[in-house]
Amino acid sequence: MTERPQALFAMSAENVPLVFPSEVLARLREVVDIEPALVAEDFTDPRIRETLARTEILVTGWGCPRLDATVLDAAPKLRAVLHSAGSVKGFATPEIWQRGIAVSSAAEANALPVAEYTLAMILLAGKDVFVRRERLRTERVSPGWGVVPGIGNHGRRVGVIGASRIGRRVLALLRPLDLRPALTDPYVDEAQAAELGVPLLELDDLLRTSDIVTIHAPETPETHHLIGGRELALMPDGAVLINTARGGLVDHDALVGELRAGRLSAILDVTDPEPLPADSPLFDLPNVFVTPHLAGSQGNELGRLGAAVVAEAERLTSGGQVAYPVDLAALEREA
Repeated sequence: MTERPQALFAMSAENVPLVFPSEVLARLREVVDIEPALVAEDFTDPRIRETLARTEILVTGWGCPRLDATVLDAAPKLRAVLHSAGSVKGFATPEIWQRGIAVSSAAEANALPVAEYTLAMILLAGKDVFVRRERLRTERVSPGWGVVPGIGNHGRRVGVIGASRIGRRVLALLRPLDLRPALTDPYVDEAQAAELGVPLLELDDLLRTSDIVTIHAPETPETHHLIGGRELALMPDGAVLINTARGGLVDHDALVGELRAGRLSAILDVTDPEPLPADSPLFDLPNVFVTPHLAGSQGNELGRLGAAVVAEAERLTSGGQVAYPVDLAALEREA
């Protein structure tokens, strides 16, 4: 039997059993030598340092300490960092790539539940479910059966901001439905948009022509308040804004103004600030549906992230390459 490479968890210890439930952990331990009770929340513990010196694969997650040159010097055999969450920006340093260490992320696995949440919200928004539910709850009088004009999902234009992993997943989920998706992304050209099966529009044109706009762009200094007062004013009356990306992409003061006027509706899984203060008007406006940042992996979905790491470990131990590498050059424009 081939000797399993040494691996080490580097994350908050409380997250290990959540991301690696028993069946996923068992699969991981079939391909690497890893001790679930030994978790590096920092790298000062002597036992951690001793294991780190033999570690070939570092399994990281939320709460991973910074992997700087000092840590990497203590891990001379390290050849891969497999991250069981999305972004590695919080702990990864350029030194990792400079030393030729492979870096992989489970961002692709985490994209699916966000895309599923987004699809559900698009379909419910098309039926005006949230606003009409609030009206029913307030008035306590059901209008009974009858045709409601102006709602429905037949041919509705859905504008997708950002061809990120999540944005592309959303487009894939929309494809079989009777909707008309469109895309805006400065890093996508016409040929790439054609491969995704959608027209490519400038942001302003997308906002002007979409019934529902869903944001899937990273928050960077360039995209802060990407959707501000000017952009919101371009959206047609009755349009819906969905944000599952980052709260800072939207100017909330400008958004509240449009919502108070009753011109637009919003579905927000992320806000700025986060969490919202208790007196935020977003809690009380009837045309806003706010959820507490739960679109991403939650509950039993966390095991999918661990399973993604197991699959990467299996590829590495079979002599292959990671399937979802993190490119250092692309980090600047990623979330």
